[in-house]
Amino acid sequence: MAKTNTTYICSQCGGQTSKWQGQCPHCLAWNTLAESIQEAKPSRFQALAASGQVVRLSAVQAVETPRLATGMAEFDRVLGGGLVGGGVVLIGGDPGIGKSTLLLQALAELSTRVKTLYVSGEESASQIALRSRRLGLHADIPLLTEIRLESIFATLKEEKPQVAVIDSIQTVYTEQLQSAPGSVAQVRECAQELTRHAKQAGITIFLVGHVTKEGTLAGPRVLEHIVDTVLYFEGDTGSSFRLIRAFKNRYGAVNELGVFAMTDKGLKGVNNPSALFLNRDEREAPGSCVVVAQEGTRPLLVEIQALLDSSHSPNPRRLTVGLDGNRLAMLLAVLHRHGGIPCHDQDVFVNAVGGVKITEPAVDLAVAMAVVSSLRGRPIPHKLAVFGEIGLAGEIRPVQRGQERLKEAAKLGFTQALCPKANLPKGRIAGMEVKGVGSLAEALEYFRGL
Repeated sequence: MAKTNTTYICSQCGGQTSKWQGQCPHCLAWNTLAESIQEAKPSRFQALAASGQVVRLSAVQAVETPRLATGMAEFDRVLGGGLVGGGVVLIGGDPGIGKSTLLLQALAELSTRVKTLYVSGEESASQIALRSRRLGLHADIPLLTEIRLESIFATLKEEKPQVAVIDSIQTVYTEQLQSAPGSVAQVRECAQELTRHAKQAGITIFLVGHVTKEGTLAGPRVLEHIVDTVLYFEGDTGSSFRLIRAFKNRYGAVNELGVFAMTDKGLKGVNNPSALFLNRDEREAPGSCVVVAQEGTRPLLVEIQALLDSSHSPNPRRLTVGLDGNRLAMLLAVLHRHGGIPCHDQDVFVNAVGGVKITEPAVDLAVAMAVVSSLRGRPIPHKLAVFGEIGLAGEIRPVQRGQERLKEAAKLGFTQALCPKANLPKGRIAGMEVKGVGSLAEALEYFRGL
């Protein structure tokens, strides 16, 4: 039996030390070192099988990698147009959010064109079969219920699938390590071996990952560096809508957003998510403003709601849902300094309707307009779309892809738009009146004249 040794591995960065410490010496995180038993590795001279060869960059042929469509348009959008041979995709999300359902549906579509394999370490074959029948999937997908890495490799070499799913990476273990499945060492080693096999065999592998209570992927941080694409599945379990985001993609754009609706027949793509987030009454209400956000390559119209109420506390509340709370505090200070609108005695609540999260600064002007509308008790016109970034000096700064935002708003029936002067269209947009503003004072003056 090979000699073993005890090491301590950081759950944040994957760094190793020979003894336990309160603080990781690599990333300086506290209380992240966990004990792991590993087999002694052979000498690095014995491990070298062959030396690498140096090649000239000019001699390397740049070949465009063909994409394999999954048959689910929203899923393909987030992946960057489809699957790439040799790519490894890590998808994480809360329990019960629909990760396994999404991948089972994708394999059902792909199995009619290419060879596939579904490896499950969490559910039995009968459970997966019941879900497949409940979803109305009639594809004959090869299924393996196994958690031992060596057995999974043997099946992959025998079946030679073009697309494989490992559900989940936290349940897989290798006999080369004595630590338990789900430990830092097991997750890292199994992910590295599966990635190496995907590159050598030219197949696409999906890895399902668990998330912690903080919403991050469980296991070492190096797991996200090993794979090619990292996707997060978001959504409220009480809602029928799910959002999938790309946080890393070596083969496509990041921050792309796919919208799905959970039905009794599984996940269905939502082709027009703006209509989903704008499902509101025709009557005008104070504190409601529509922003034209940009998620990846897609303009997205979202309703921003603000509610201001007199505070009975020396420290008024500042609460946001789907937006950055620190940015709200900054906007309230700019409103006071450059707009003459004090909110120091008001509790401020701001919400992005529909459960979507907006991180780009183009939402600033819409948030400020919604706050002023709620404070003054004056509704904003129902067909007015707003976007623009607000600087600390009170200026309205331009944002990217202003023309696309305006065209998307016009397509959905909006007749008015408020945007930065630098984003004014060169030509007229049919059916829409566009107002450009250069400062917060100009935007507030425009609001008073509505």
